Amino acid sequence: MPNSELMPIGVFARRTGLTAGALRFYDDSGLLPPAETDPVSGYRYYGADQVPRATTLRRLRRIAMPLTTARAVLDAGPGEASRLIDEHVAKVLGDAAAVRGAAAELKSSLHGAPSRPVAALKGPVLADAVEQVLTATTCDPGLPVLGGLRVEATAEAVALTATDRYRLSTRTLVPAEPAARAWAATIDGGELRAAAGEMRRSPLVRVEATPYGIRLRMAGREDRHCRVLTEEFPDHHLMLTSLPEATTRATVAKDALLRALEEHPGERIELHATRHGLALPAAGEPPGALLPATVTGGEVRIFFELTTLYPAVSTAIGPDVMLDLRGTDLPVTVRSADRGDLTTWAMPAGPDHRD
Repeated sequence: MPNSELMPIGVFARRTGLTAGALRFYDDSGLLPPAETDPVSGYRYYGADQVPRATTLRRLRRIAMPLTTARAVLDAGPGEASRLIDEHVAKVLGDAAAVRGAAAELKSSLHGAPSRPVAALKGPVLADAVEQVLTATTCDPGLPVLGGLRVEATAEAVALTATDRYRLSTRTLVPAEPAARAWAATIDGGELRAAAGEMRRSPLVRVEATPYGIRLRMAGREDRHCRVLTEEFPDHHLMLTSLPEATTRATVAKDALLRALEEHPGERIELHATRHGLALPAAGEPPGALLPATVTGGEVRIFFELTTLYPAVSTAIGPDVMLDLRGTDLPVTVRSADRGDLTTWAMPAGPDHRD
């Protein structure tokens, strides 16, 4: 007779969210044997202390983890288990990117249209630019284009642009071999990010357009394919051309500004530019020490969300950043003071949102 503290398989299935069939399978595979099995009927009984293992197993299988890896996670300590989960997720994402790329290539071959050259770019430079600009993307299931990278190629330059509606980053690269004609498309940002490591190790990357994406050709390496996103990219050209001139310009050491942002106690930042420097006072607190900065133009106070301003500053190139300020409700331009090819626009939060 089974212990009265044990529960039959049907009750255990309801407690853990697993089906009775799955529990029998996990018993046979040795992952989750019952606490007791009736020797006559073969009926399985489980203990309450098995619920956490069963629940974790269900969650591991939900993320498509193989049984062998799931066994290792269940038997490991928290640190090792976390590492194994991270490795599994990285593999799944890598496999998904490879499948999407292969699908784009397959569709292009079925379409029958040949690929055409877009541009050839230095691999390390392209990889850096992709990773820098993609910091301005976001994951929005309703607007997948906000996770994409807009690529616009002409004979003179290749411009990369991304936006999450609160930030907009762009960088312009000079191609090693320009395209014969202009071309533009929005490319899946996750797939480009996954290809950045191989681009970085390739002296030259040839970008070719296909009907459903782009092909990245790298000598001595397998081609990578990235999908085109068909949704319309936000009209950033209109926004940028309509911006007025900056009323205040501040040049400040990048590391000092980032440190001040990291140490700021609030989630909303007040940026106060004066002719003496930059202040980032906390809500209700006196201004405190000024960051040394070269400031020209009028005094201005602008409010930003930390999650908007910090990434815009952190991706700037070089030791100094230049901030072009236009007022409380217009984007600030964040530029590398000595290299202006990476530029980010960050939207203020507005003084009425102050904590």
